[in-house]
Amino acid sequence: MNGWIILDKPVGLGSTQAVAAVKRVCREAGLGKVKVGHGGTLDPLASGVLPIALGEATKLCGRMLDASKVYEFTVQFGTETAGLDAEGEVVATSHVRPTIAEIEAVLPRFTGAIEQVPPAYSAIKIDGQRAYDRARAGETVEMKARAVTIHSLRHAGLDPASIAPDEQWTPDQVRGDEAEEARLASITLTAHVSKGTYIRSLARDIARAVGSVGHVTMLRRTKAGPFDLRQAISLDKLNAFGQGAAQSDIILPLEAGLVDIPALNLSPEAAGAIRQGRVWTGESTHDGLYWGRDADSRPVALIEALAGTLRVVRGFNI
Repeated sequence: MNGWIILDKPVGLGSTQAVAAVKRVCREAGLGKVKVGHGGTLDPLASGVLPIALGEATKLCGRMLDASKVYEFTVQFGTETAGLDAEGEVVATSHVRPTIAEIEAVLPRFTGAIEQVPPAYSAIKIDGQRAYDRARAGETVEMKARAVTIHSLRHAGLDPASIAPDEQWTPDQVRGDEAEEARLASITLTAHVSKGTYIRSLARDIARAVGSVGHVTMLRRTKAGPFDLRQAISLDKLNAFGQGAAQSDIILPLEAGLVDIPALNLSPEAAGAIRQGRVWTGESTHDGLYWGRDADSRPVALIEALAGTLRVVRGFNI
């Protein structure tokens, strides 16, 4: 069994628990013992796209971890928590509530190549220990800034529910131009980010940039690498697979994780050589990364082409 299950992970479920659920369902579906891995941790408090690889697709998990991702998230202004999320202890407060114009003015600062300091409550290792273990033990954790890239950052428009309770705005006013003067208790943003980006840190820094403090109250991943919510299935649908639902409705083929790489049709001789890990020469193609497929369209390997020579980057035993 080789392919992908794209889970729309619910809030409260950890990524490791999601992998365990897939293993259980595969056993219930009669697939036996299947190698399973995930393509990027998603916090228990977050929901959304969690790519789970089966069999030979697990060889692409590292590539999925390196892929860019898209998140929707809500920043609640006025309180900053230790974990920068809804469950952490409050560590700072502010009476400042920004306007939509003030938020729009600072978003360009957080677009492009930036440096950010990860949350102390993160899985980053410091001297062999997870940062969150040190933080939970009461240690003061010094996190080093890291370079990340925010490809795009925008807000989803003004939601009347986000206006601060002490602001006297009618629904008609909220839809008008003057609503830019309304003070906001929260804002929902969409960010397309590189690997290693912490959305909780991004929310913290945006709140501070507008003269307030803040934390994340909603976080949803809408895209991870080539996969988005259109391909994602619910936990209920996953469980239905274990009870006999059609496999074609649940499992995507391995090559679904390679749609951003061009395919290269291999001759039987080239496919045989590549499967054995040998270098193949005399191929007329542009330099670059490809996924090679045989005459039956089965994935053979990730291949690097250079000056007419093909070398195996990652082989698939299919």
